[in-house]
Amino acid sequence: MASNRHLGRIVALQSLYEYEFRTQSGDETADIDEIIARNLERYEAAIDDTKFVTDLTQGVLKTQDELDKTIQPIAPDWPIEQIARIDRNILRIGVYELLHQSEIVPPKVAINEAVELAKAFGSDNSSKFVNGVLGTAFRTLVEGSDKTENAGAAV
Repeated sequence: MASNRHLGRIVALQSLYEYEFRTQSGDETADIDEIIARNLERYEAAIDDTKFVTDLTQGVLKTQDELDKTIQPIAPDWPIEQIARIDRNILRIGVYELLHQSEIVPPKVAINEAVELAKAFGSDNSSKFVNGVLGTAFRTLVEGSDKTENAGAAV
């Protein structure tokens, strides 16, 4: 299941990236549901838990303003719009999982998965940047709160 979810996160990242790129380019036909469905179709034999991908992608989009406001003070030297699009979406996924999916994704898994996405799809320094921002997010937003009660939940 873990590798299945890793691939699911890749599909979620691809979908979020494409949707953001298209909408910022003025493409009014961009439909996140169509993008997710098309991206999932490519991996239908490998991803059993398509609901995880859809929920993750939709959740990030629904809470995007909140996520950006959460990320900004943690990375004060980088205005959210100046963070590379791929890194920005990886951070959104990581923070979303830390804050909203702690009952199904342990914090260490959320951070590790985001770092792995940054290594695979970001620039040379992306993984260090993502790790630093999400480590700070964990320490300031999650650690010590009642969200850590679920830190040992299975992935």
